[in-house]
Amino acid sequence: MGRRPGYVAMALLGALLFGTAGLALGSWYGGRGTEPLSAEAIRSAPGELLPGVEPSGATTVQGYRYGVWLAADDVGGSRVEFQYGDGADCVLSELMRRAAETRGWRETRRVPGASCDGWRAERDGLTVTLTHTRYASRLSITQSAPGGFRAATITGTLLGAAAGAALFWVVARRRRPVPLLVGTLVTVALFPGAALTWTDLAANRLAEPVWPVWRGLAPVLVPLWLVLLLVGVIVLARRRDPAVPVTDPVATGHAG
Repeated sequence: MGRRPGYVAMALLGALLFGTAGLALGSWYGGRGTEPLSAEAIRSAPGELLPGVEPSGATTVQGYRYGVWLAADDVGGSRVEFQYGDGADCVLSELMRRAAETRGWRETRRVPGASCDGWRAERDGLTVTLTHTRYASRLSITQSAPGGFRAATITGTLLGAAAGAALFWVVARRRRPVPLLVGTLVTVALFPGAALTWTDLAANRLAEPVWPVWRGLAPVLVPLWLVLLLVGVIVLARRRDPAVPVTDPVATGHAG
């Protein structure tokens, strides 16, 4: 009974780490196949959410997160950005909030920003996000997640969590120092991606793709995983080396 809390703790750690990775993988799979933005939606959304305010410019950009270019059919893969003014105009956030509530936009919520908080709203397959920087206020229009996105994300999370919990439960039941060694190595390997993923989710929920976190970290994480794997193999191999047999002095005396 004394070791059972340790087994549970290891299983929960595995569920958290692998569940986060599964969430990212599920959101990538579920976010594929988004429809391209329509010209009508691009024209109408800015005037509807920021009535009476004219943009100073507009650009179409390809999605880019954590050093990864998104495909055109990924969630957030393409977007149109409207620029307003030459500096942050925080009053636009309140204007957008009121317009979104009165015109039936859903999933409205604040977006934390450096200068001041922005705003986000969704409707009719569109996600519109207002952000403020030191140089300008920008209204970004991109595709919302397609049908089945949440189901795929939840499924990936549950499968990853179940696999991680089962793996860490089995490892926890092994003789020492296997649980400590494997738990430490796997945690070190997966913690950076998990921490960045949850930080991103806290700020954006699932409105922005989180799987680029793992792909962006891959050039660093893959060599780290290989090094940690090598360290683990070396440590376990050394512990399994047979001890040098001790000579029995009594037996030696009789032999003489």
